[in-house]
Amino acid sequence: MKKEDAAKIVFIILAILCLSPYGNSALALLCGVVLASTLGNPFKAFTKEHTSTLLQISVVGLGAGMNLKVVGIVGMHGIGYTMAGICFAALIGFSLTKILKTPNTLSTLITVGTAICGGSAIAATGPILKADSEEMSVSLGVVFILNAIALFIFPPIGHALALTEHQFGLWSALAIHDTSSVVGAAMQYGKEALELATTVKLARALWIIPVSLLFAFFMKSKSKIKVPYFIFGFILMAAVMTWVPELHSTGIVISTIAKKLLVLTLFFIGSNLNMDSLKKVGVRPLLLGFMLWIIVGSTTLLAITQNWIN
Repeated sequence: MKKEDAAKIVFIILAILCLSPYGNSALALLCGVVLASTLGNPFKAFTKEHTSTLLQISVVGLGAGMNLKVVGIVGMHGIGYTMAGICFAALIGFSLTKILKTPNTLSTLITVGTAICGGSAIAATGPILKADSEEMSVSLGVVFILNAIALFIFPPIGHALALTEHQFGLWSALAIHDTSSVVGAAMQYGKEALELATTVKLARALWIIPVSLLFAFFMKSKSKIKVPYFIFGFILMAAVMTWVPELHSTGIVISTIAKKLLVLTLFFIGSNLNMDSLKKVGVRPLLLGFMLWIIVGSTTLLAITQNWIN
């Protein structure tokens, strides 16, 4: 059997496993990484093209299992937290850029990805900053590598520190880059953690719009601003299920399916990560992203455990 044929068979088996009751977010990501590093991803073009769409569908589906009133209250609180977090991350990112002497555009992309919404923020601001393909690729690589690490280490740290589901959900939403890894980590911790993390994370993701507009103003760019419309889909889904109680059981089914689709999304993400991705990133950009992430994550954790943020 050819290597490519074997890779296709293994890919399909693992994808089915992700959708089964035995699949979970951490296992899915790990399976994807192992496949990419051994047999290779036989559907690389397909997974790259559809990962973002699958993630957005999953997030909208998660809204079916949530109460709009809770989403509104948590979201309003989250806007304040995230604004402070973005300003803090920007300050630290600027300082580390001067120390490590990393290129300005690349450093800005990594900082924006850390502060707001990982790959989505980078994809939105990259064209405005006139980033070239290498800068986009490297910054996305940094974010995806750190996302993978977060998915594995956040839940054990949370349990070791005896964080409540509320505390862990808040920490995940404010300290992990991409929505996929935020939700993936929170899913491992509990229902309340998942609901809080998803809502606050989406409030954080909304900052893509004003930050992109700000960059466009200073750069005098005419690039189209990418609006994360799926966030409004999440809110609409929560609204429908809240206002029409008869759909409650249907909402539970939709939410369950969405969680499984998210696990599959993480498998897709993992299948595009391998040693080549790590080598392409380079030491200094990875060090910048890692240091920025550690500072933001540990500071956020301290603020939560000391009840400065609740």
